[in-house]
Amino acid sequence: QVQLVESGGGLVQAGGSLRLSCVTSGRPLSNHHIGWFRQAPGKERDFVAAISWTNSRTDYADSVKGRFTISRDNDKNTVFLQMNTLKPEDTAVYYCAARLGSYYFSPSANDYSYWGQGTQVTVSS
Repeated sequence: QVQLVESGGGLVQAGGSLRLSCVTSGRPLSNHHIGWFRQAPGKERDFVAAISWTNSRTDYADSVKGRFTISRDNDKNTVFLQMNTLKPEDTAVYYCAARLGSYYFSPSANDYSYWGQGTQVTVSS
C-alpha cells in the first residue's frame, strides 16, 4: 500500500505561483512513478506531470510545459509541483498518484494505483 497526501493548494491571481506537495508513505517507491493530475468541474481527470522515483526522469503535459516543474526529495518522501505563470484554466482539484513497477510514463489515470485526496487550486482572472 502507498499513501499520498497533497497540500499547498489555494487561491491565486493569474500570473501568480503555487507549490504543491505530495508526501508519500507506505511501501518503498523504487521503480515507481509519481504523477500529478487535475480535474476541473464536469471534466475528466487530466495528466499534468510525472517523475520517476529513482532517476528523476520527468514528463509533462503540453499545456504546462515551461510553466510547471515537478521535482522530488527522496529523503522526505515528497514530490513537489511548482506552478508558475498560473492561468484561470489551471483551476482544478490537483491529485498526486503512484504508478507501480513501470519504466515508462503514462498519461492515463487508469495506470495509477494509489491516489491522494486532492487539493484545490483556484486561479482568478
